[in-house]
Amino acid sequence: MDIDPKPPRTIKAPSYLDALIPVVSLIALVGASVALFGLNAVNGPLQVAIIISTMITSMVILKNGHSWEAISESGRKGIATVSGAIFILFSVGALIGTWNMSGTIPTMVYYGIVMITPNWFYPIAFLVCVGVSLSIGSSWTTAGTLGVGLVGLANMLGLSPEITAGAVISGAYVGDKVSPLSESTVLAAQLNGVELYKHIRTQLWTTVPAALIALIAFIVLGMNQHSAFDATVTNNEMTRFNELFHITPWNLLPLFFLLMLSVLKVPAALAIMCSALLAGIMTSFMQPQVIVRFIAEPDVATPLLAIKAIWIAMATGFQENSGIEQIDALLSRGGMDSMLLTIWLIIGAVTFGIMVDDFGLLNKLVTPLLLRARTVGRLIASVVATAIGLNIAAGDQYIALLLPTRLFRAEFAKRGLAPENLSRAVSDAGIVTSPLIPWNSCGAYMAAVLGVSTMAYMPFAVFNIAAPLITLALGITGFNIRHIPIVVPELTENIPDNKPVE
Repeated sequence: MDIDPKPPRTIKAPSYLDALIPVVSLIALVGASVALFGLNAVNGPLQVAIIISTMITSMVILKNGHSWEAISESGRKGIATVSGAIFILFSVGALIGTWNMSGTIPTMVYYGIVMITPNWFYPIAFLVCVGVSLSIGSSWTTAGTLGVGLVGLANMLGLSPEITAGAVISGAYVGDKVSPLSESTVLAAQLNGVELYKHIRTQLWTTVPAALIALIAFIVLGMNQHSAFDATVTNNEMTRFNELFHITPWNLLPLFFLLMLSVLKVPAALAIMCSALLAGIMTSFMQPQVIVRFIAEPDVATPLLAIKAIWIAMATGFQENSGIEQIDALLSRGGMDSMLLTIWLIIGAVTFGIMVDDFGLLNKLVTPLLLRARTVGRLIASVVATAIGLNIAAGDQYIALLLPTRLFRAEFAKRGLAPENLSRAVSDAGIVTSPLIPWNSCGAYMAAVLGVSTMAYMPFAVFNIAAPLITLALGITGFNIRHIPIVVPELTENIPDNKPVE
């Protein structure tokens, strides 16, 4: 006797309520975690809030007739999209550990104290990060290397680590947005079908003004900064650095090695890990006293001691007990395990974002925006709002870059707006605002490597705030909005020489 197969599932289209429930749940739970735990929310409560929001979303999807297998597959797809970011995070954790142990970061801080005037520290930090990020095209690498040293230097000088982190992130995202070596810049151009250098030239209309605003802001903040700089204390710290490490320009070799690999377009995770290993190996020759002090196992043979020190620094970070609080706080950091909370946060956020997109919940919310965007200014405002909303809801800059392009590209072409207008808008709103969201992969990364919470540095990430505002201003005024002919297929046969109708 034949057994009838199970009847096919009835899949219902999501309602507006279905689409609102996940977003409202996320906002409510994230807000509650921040209200209850403050800056410590990223140490677990925020992750729990996002995971619960994801479960609520899955219940809405099940209610609409989708199977749990389909939901699980969507979740697996979400995790797959951030596998590269996870490897970068682990590599950066290892790098911070070995760069501290090898003297690379102490040397950067030492020379910084000697060379940098405290009143000009913030604009210099911004400009240095602009130069490096333009050269290598990576905001993550810039912040995870130079940024770590600059924030540590700010602490040593009695300057604000929050403002310094804002300057680092502002400078790092200038290059991430317009460098031809930046993968997000290349992706934004490709997704919109725009030639790369045309996309970059269009970007300059918002990037240059935003960068100038940021530079002026950091100059003013530096002039008004009441530094707790004490030459006596700083001299004591520099003397202690010389006692703990052999301070020499050779200690900066891992930094230049990493910059070279980045320019050669070696994958970020591989380049960072190679630099971390080089720093660890250099410690055996340049800082043998550090290894003896770090491991403190006199019965172990010297080669094995060095291997063990490198292994531990990469796994759980380097530890220093110098007797000076600022030095110990700077150097006792790093290790792959220091990134686990950040990875937990990223996995939860991206899984949530992929699910609301895959099952039509996001499109349900965005469609009304599209229908109401009757002017160019409103259309660009809708792109900006969607990209920022996706950075908040989906927790990943690539989702905030890809989905608005997919949702708005046809509408831009229909209205005769050149695709570089859209590529600029999604870059200004999707790429640049990502580090301003604590649970976004970029915001979580920056907080983890710089040691400053996202909410604390956010007001000082001036470039990241200014760029989307300038994009909105261009949309409203119509300045530098580029147009293309609108082709109306049904009328072309009546037009001489098949010229398009404008």
